[in-house]
Amino acid sequence: MNPVYATATAASLTAFKTLRWDVRVSGSQHIPATGGGVIATNHVGYLDFVFCGYGAREQGGRRVRFVAKREVFDNRFAGPLMRAMRHIPVDRGGNTAVAMRDVAAALADGDLVGMFPEGTINRSFVPQEGRPGAARMAVDAGVPLIPGAIWGSQRIFSKGRKLQAARGTAVMVAFGPPVSYQPDEDPKAVHERLMASIRSQTDELQRSYPQRPADQADAWWLPAHLGGGAPSPEQAAAWAREEAAERRRRRAEGG
Repeated sequence: MNPVYATATAASLTAFKTLRWDVRVSGSQHIPATGGGVIATNHVGYLDFVFCGYGAREQGGRRVRFVAKREVFDNRFAGPLMRAMRHIPVDRGGNTAVAMRDVAAALADGDLVGMFPEGTINRSFVPQEGRPGAARMAVDAGVPLIPGAIWGSQRIFSKGRKLQAARGTAVMVAFGPPVSYQPDEDPKAVHERLMASIRSQTDELQRSYPQRPADQADAWWLPAHLGGGAPSPEQAAAWAREEAAERRRRRAEGG
């Protein structure tokens, strides 16, 4: 038992109740009740790991160790909590071998590991191509690869937006059947099936979401193809490339 994780979970449940967040979970039966597994979802908000972890609890109280960018662990407030809950840091754009080793060890120990294949919050809110790390780790460890989707969390806290109380906001979390794969299969092919499932589940949540924007100014959290004000996938991808280039520049300058 991890007392810090338990305390963080209790605090999350209190926040849900206090702010009347309507968190709806489906498909938790697809998460293995015991043993290692990789959960991979889309990424629309900074609190996605909270809601994904909450959803996994419905499968026998299971806890998820998330892979998160190292900058979160460097934060003087969030860092100690992330380390205490045994989440796993990854150095985006740098040496990822340490993170992959830690993920492999966690899976071998029978833990659930949560990963966001897109690597960063997608401003278009439409799942993009992503990278095959989640698929590769699942195949290498021989554990279930569980695709999932989250929708509504962006209304509370997302990239370029301040944290909001967003009282009464609905947040939907879905998990699908494990992605099938052969032991010697190319992880890139497995990744394509994973992202296809994530896209399908995300689209289903978007279309069945029970709440609508209050007005056009509030439509920023809806994707463009559904009439919302979010940037197109092409524009979001261009911004992501610019942000990655800026990170590389700061890294080269030692910043």
